[in-house]
Amino acid sequence: MRRRRFTPYPKGVTETDKADVLWQQGLDLLARGLNTEAATAFRAAIAADPAHVEAHHGLVRALGDAGQLNQSLSIALQKAGHIDQAEAASARARILEWKQQLLLPREPDFEP
Repeated sequence: MRRRRFTPYPKGVTETDKADVLWQQGLDLLARGLNTEAATAFRAAIAADPAHVEAHHGLVRALGDAGQLNQSLSIALQKAGHIDQAEAASARARILEWKQQLLLPREPDFEP
């Protein structure tokens, strides 16, 4: 007896349809505050349909909400084919993160 391979989608479902389902799952996860899981869903949507703009936007949002601003901007621009802008955005994000760290309260100097 030959085993059938399980696929969660019926025949005739396009990659864009799959990407839409994954994108919606990502939105649901994002709404629940599960940013890492949402990013995974958005990445899967992008893998199914690299032109799925909403999935790219969702990925940037999920990573940004997870505090990974540097990665979110860089990924979004790289996926869109804007490598120079991705590098510039990454550098700006690093500078912003450094400035934010400088504003944090300092620990008292430690003296042995």
